[in-house]
Amino acid sequence: MQKLKGLRVAVLAADGFEQVELTIPVKKLKREGADVSIVSLHKGKIRGMNLLYPGRKVTVDATLQEVKAADYDAVLIPGGFVNPDFLRQSALAQDFVRDADILNLPMAIICHGPWVLVSAGLVEGRKLTSWPGIKDDVKNAGAEWVDEPVIRDRNWVSSRGPHDMLAFLNGMVELFAEKMPEVAIRVPPQVEAPRKRWPKLLAGGLASAALGIGARRLAALR
Repeated sequence: MQKLKGLRVAVLAADGFEQVELTIPVKKLKREGADVSIVSLHKGKIRGMNLLYPGRKVTVDATLQEVKAADYDAVLIPGGFVNPDFLRQSALAQDFVRDADILNLPMAIICHGPWVLVSAGLVEGRKLTSWPGIKDDVKNAGAEWVDEPVIRDRNWVSSRGPHDMLAFLNGMVELFAEKMPEVAIRVPPQVEAPRKRWPKLLAGGLASAALGIGARRLAALR
């Protein structure tokens, strides 16, 4: 059974995203039935990285100029050295994650991804983890940094990096699945039109009309 069928997930990413931190979670989300969109700073494609080496490109589905947080049910922010640094410098990206948090959208953040939340002014008083190299940035912004594979804090789930991927995937799906009752309300089950009834109704109507015409003709003959 697909746990996230119909869930609209925005993957907030830019050039320089860590390859596996985007591709593996996206595959998992799609397998669970989620509708996944890559949301970025520009149209076209963005380049992934395998640590310091160029990786594959992925196609951008929408830009931050075209969409808003309310268009989605959940957010995924992959890491990488460059990707979150580009995003944190974008006022649109900061507004997107602020609005997502105001809407209480579930957010899954991994590796350097918390940089975006730091620059958006969201981490004060929150509990999360990240790549150890940005621990001081997270703590200096007022968050409680924890050295664990996965940390859940209200509508956020965070992990340290690719070595925590399995725990991150499980935590992400668990968190996002809690949104599903709202999705079920938003997307009611489709009710098929009673197509088979129309021929019967039509046939019945024609038969009645024919009988009426026949009765009038008989009366005239009499």
